[in-house]
Amino acid sequence: MATISIPACTSALLLDIEGTTTPITFVKDILFPYIREHLEEYLSTHWEEDECKQDVHLLKKQIEEDMRQHRSCPVHTVDQTVHTDEEKAIREVMDNVLWQMAADRKSTALKQLQGHMWRSAYSSGRIKGEVYQDVIPSLKRWREQGLKVYIYSSGSVEAQKLLFGYSEEGDVLDLLDGHFDTSIGAKVERKSYERIAERIGFQPEEITFLTDVTREAKAAEEAGVNVVVVVRSGNMELTDDERSHYSLVTSFSQLEVTGRV
Repeated sequence: MATISIPACTSALLLDIEGTTTPITFVKDILFPYIREHLEEYLSTHWEEDECKQDVHLLKKQIEEDMRQHRSCPVHTVDQTVHTDEEKAIREVMDNVLWQMAADRKSTALKQLQGHMWRSAYSSGRIKGEVYQDVIPSLKRWREQGLKVYIYSSGSVEAQKLLFGYSEEGDVLDLLDGHFDTSIGAKVERKSYERIAERIGFQPEEITFLTDVTREAKAAEEAGVNVVVVVRSGNMELTDDERSHYSLVTSFSQLEVTGRV
């Protein structure tokens, strides 16, 4: 693919993670299986700790919301205050977490618990964050050009910081100016991108969003944000209409910012 010029008015780049900076296989084959394999052990070990209690409380609130919205849900109550049957309570949490994962839910409650579990795995060296080879050199180049670089992912801010803080290239968090997750809004909603623009102090047209998901690209466009769709091996196939509509790159190295050194 040819080089793509980002508008000269661009002051900030907003990056998706999965399929954009990081292979989908890393999330699917490394991160998610770790949760499924270690969930019971983690909950049993940390059940009485404040952080775990907060995670369970948030999951309970999500379950209540799902019931109000009449979404199917395997668990109707998660009550951590009753300790007469701790194993049952842990099993209920596990059932709900695994159900959400199987349904590919993006709930903040799920992402928060996952982030805390991954923190343990990263800090112990059992997991290292994977990024495409073109990502780190491009981040450095953009920063040298005076651009701000932000992450917007459905994964929690903590999970994002772990991935880049414990990456195979070492700690590269200093190359990023900030992080956003679903607590600011869903990635397929226009309002989310408007909120991000307001939060970072730029007009939407000063931001360029890189993602592999066209539903996210559409929402960003509706907010007035510039969009580039990233096409990498393993990503969802684009339709002919999508290919003709969006600017496409297979590598960050193809992106040039006009009017910058």
